[in-house]
Amino acid sequence: MDVLRNRRAVRNYTSAPISRPLIERLIEAAILAPSAFNLQPWAFAALLDRKRVDSYAERAREWLLGNTAESGFGDEAREILERPGFSIFHHAPALVLVMAQSSLSQAMEDCCLAAQSLMLAARDEGIGSCWIGFARPWLNLPATKKELGLAEKYCVVAPVVLGYPAAWPESHGRKPAEIHWL
Repeated sequence: MDVLRNRRAVRNYTSAPISRPLIERLIEAAILAPSAFNLQPWAFAALLDRKRVDSYAERAREWLLGNTAESGFGDEAREILERPGFSIFHHAPALVLVMAQSSLSQAMEDCCLAAQSLMLAARDEGIGSCWIGFARPWLNLPATKKELGLAEKYCVVAPVVLGYPAAWPESHGRKPAEIHWL
């Protein structure tokens, strides 16, 4: 319950790198997530080079600014993307892509569950995370997949940045649950 209560979207990281064994532990936690019919339809890609993460962040930002309508994001997105110094990946030292291996029913939802497990495991390890839905349209372009060496069949569901937080953000609180007893 502590991990659930204390997980936050972290958007400010130290320069400390994330190790490969730590990423492997987080992915091991991710694959413990439930999946429909136990199909486990996920695959993962990891990038542990802050300069490359920053480069991809800038390229994704530029693409989104030129393709705002196509990306499915509105005018609010443009305002965020045009902010001076804004980086889609928040200058994080690591990026993990949670990908669906197919378009089978429930594959995307199952990958969402895996991403949540990964982010909760990260919090347990003292690592901050942030799901970057903004980057999904660019990451799913055939040219981007080819450059990253990802098979066309994969669909990036959850781009998650990881790093040691400069500070843990305060909670924004939660609204009470809306419950309908049936």
